Amino acid sequence: MKTGWKFWIDRGGTFTDIVALEPSGAIQTKKLLSENPENYADAALEGIRQFLDIPKDEPLPGGKIASVKMGTTVATNALLERAGEPTALAITAGLSDALEIGYQARPDIFALNILKPAPLYGALVEIDERLDAGGQVLTAPDIDKVRTDLQALYDKGYRALAVVFLHAYRNPEHETQVAAVAREIGFTQISTSHEASPLVKMIARGRTAVVDAYLSPILRGYIDRV
Repeated sequence: MKTGWKFWIDRGGTFTDIVALEPSGAIQTKKLLSENPENYADAALEGIRQFLDIPKDEPLPGGKIASVKMGTTVATNALLERAGEPTALAITAGLSDALEIGYQARPDIFALNILKPAPLYGALVEIDERLDAGGQVLTAPDIDKVRTDLQALYDKGYRALAVVFLHAYRNPEHETQVAAVAREIGFTQISTSHEASPLVKMIARGRTAVVDAYLSPILRGYIDRV
């Protein structure tokens, strides 16, 4: 078993709490501001640096660290603040407003002025494809047109794409085909609904795929930095 320091980190929106287990078995704790750009770039790494007494201009010694386990609200905060990755949606033709309509839930059934949050996706494209309820192909997507439509989204600056097709939980073939085209074009985050949440109901499945596309780049960027 690898010996060395072990760290458990809870990175919140305001404070980052760190529990450190020394190789000797002693336990230490530390609390830092999660955001303190004048003094450090990242609270979790700064906490580890302080425990190991490593100067700011020196890299962290990986050989002294046995493990780092972290829980973080980075993605949650990005969702609440609407600070995720600009995301586009590719959805079955004719259902472009399905995710926005949702289940028509009304918290206040007598409200005359209904205020709804804007969708997380900033652009969408309808893909002319269709499966029946059993997953059999009724209309196959025109890959050349798909490539043209997705390229237009890419040219507008979108790099995150959610792909949501009707009955894809039964047969993911069309979503997989469109995802492959998006990957060839250069999209760096592609979330297909059948992978994000293979549920029968399209609304829940589609919304999960959109959130995954919207937040994954943010979370991945933070994890890569750590």
